Amino acid sequence: MVNVHKGVLVECDPAMKQFLLYLDEKMALGKKFILKDLDDTHVFILQEVVPILMDRVGELMDQNSFPVTQK
Repeated sequence: MVNVHKGVLVECDPAMKQFLLYLDEKMALGKKFILKDLDDTHVFILQEVVPILMDRVGELMDQNSFPVTQK
């Protein structure tokens, strides 16, 4: 029997990949979403979680950004 999943190839830096692996391990999106861990900068994920994942990554970026102030 053949199982078919629609997926998306994600290319990112190693730090972001570790964040994705962490979310997958903790099932933070409600289920496992990484179909294949390819190499240091590529993962193959379920297509259906892309919008939710983009929101999570956006939240992470908002937490790690600081406004520039001039004195």
